[in-house]
Amino acid sequence: MKYDTAYAKLIKKEETAENIFDFVLECPQLAEKAKAGQFAHIAVPGKTLRRPISICDADERNIRIVFQIKGEGTEILSKSKEGDLIDILAPLGHGFDIPKGKRIAFVGGGIGVPPMLFSAKQADDAVAVLGFRNKKAVILTEDFKKVCSEVFVATDDGSFGIHGFTSDILRNIINDIDMVCACGPMPMLKVIAEICKEHNKPCQVSLEERMGCGIGACLVCACKTLDKDGNIEHSHVCKKGPVYNAEEVVW
Repeated sequence: MKYDTAYAKLIKKEETAENIFDFVLECPQLAEKAKAGQFAHIAVPGKTLRRPISICDADERNIRIVFQIKGEGTEILSKSKEGDLIDILAPLGHGFDIPKGKRIAFVGGGIGVPPMLFSAKQADDAVAVLGFRNKKAVILTEDFKKVCSEVFVATDDGSFGIHGFTSDILRNIINDIDMVCACGPMPMLKVIAEICKEHNKPCQVSLEERMGCGIGACLVCACKTLDKDGNIEHSHVCKKGPVYNAEEVVW
């Protein structure tokens, strides 16, 4: 795993929804290494532990992250100003393996939506399936429309898109796609994996776990997975993951 640390310059900041922030960080030495599904580990002033945030997008110079305020650390980060230097460790983890020539559904739920944008850009034919609590929480739909052949949106209360869940959409389109990549809450991922198994479709899932070091040196993000012989093991989400084949995960 190749990663590095740098002080990245915050060149663009926007609050795209309530308590959800969109940062563009200028850091060429890190951005050029980023792959779909990886994450950044960001230092927060006054806090010992870094905050893991998925990479939403990247090009040769910049890394884009979209995060939600979930505690004191991310609240402090959200108050950063354009021009500030941010201590970032990236890119980290094992991302999505996206084959060429396939029609792939990229399923994201809530704050699991951002990493699917960079991932969708790697596919020859990408379909986005996005789920949110309500209309106020909807983000990045216009970005997905630029890179996907189709974009489907569901909200829990029906205030935007269809009234339902990402799993409802996936069931309707599963026969027209070749594989699925997903990121979001564990209950959502479990249902998505079950649908793919039922229809014999390959499925990769990105797991959300609390992290400490971000490089596999501590045990904070250990989760139950299956090894190649089918035995249960505890693997580090930050290093072996965050992306796993769905059949590797002990649900």
